[in-house]
Amino acid sequence: MKKVLTLIVMAVAFAIPSQAQVSFGIQGGLNLTNISDFSLTAEGVENAIQSKAGFFVGPTIKFTLPIVGLGIDAAALYDQREAKTNGETLKSQSIQVPINVRYGIGLGSMAEIFAFAGPQFGFAIGDKTKELVNDAAKWTLKSSNLSANVGLGATILSKLQLKVNYNIALGKTGEVEIKDGVTAPWKTITGAKANAWQVSASYYF
Repeated sequence: MKKVLTLIVMAVAFAIPSQAQVSFGIQGGLNLTNISDFSLTAEGVENAIQSKAGFFVGPTIKFTLPIVGLGIDAAALYDQREAKTNGETLKSQSIQVPINVRYGIGLGSMAEIFAFAGPQFGFAIGDKTKELVNDAAKWTLKSSNLSANVGLGATILSKLQLKVNYNIALGKTGEVEIKDGVTAPWKTITGAKANAWQVSASYYF
């Protein structure tokens, strides 16, 4: 994972012109996870997913490019997400690296509103499996995943940045498996995608 993060940082660094203004800060926020394509209905288990609030926090960096209104934000965030199904909680912990391009419109010297979008690279940490249905099934989180962000935000006094966005999974976040006899003890029956609404605040020093 360290090698992948290093490559991402190097790619961003080479993509930023030398004239760009750089600001460092801290970012934190809440997410509300929605797991799609998750189903154990065929095995008689109620297919009901309830979203639960999670959080993320970590360092962030902002590049203001020498083109009016254009910039890039990047971060390395500890991210915890949860969802509940059939009385059991699915929990994931990961390091998320969003790299968003933003375009803003200034409202005088006091504030700016902007739209942003970009890829987000996720790397799972901690326990990646969860037993379900009295150990008859299990949920396995993928070691890495790719998602995309689309959102709106505002910057106040060049220091405080507020954002709301939708994080869209671009592949399977994990898989659900069920016991299937002795010769094939586990059988994958479905994959799942974890999308999330996110609200965040960043403070730049």
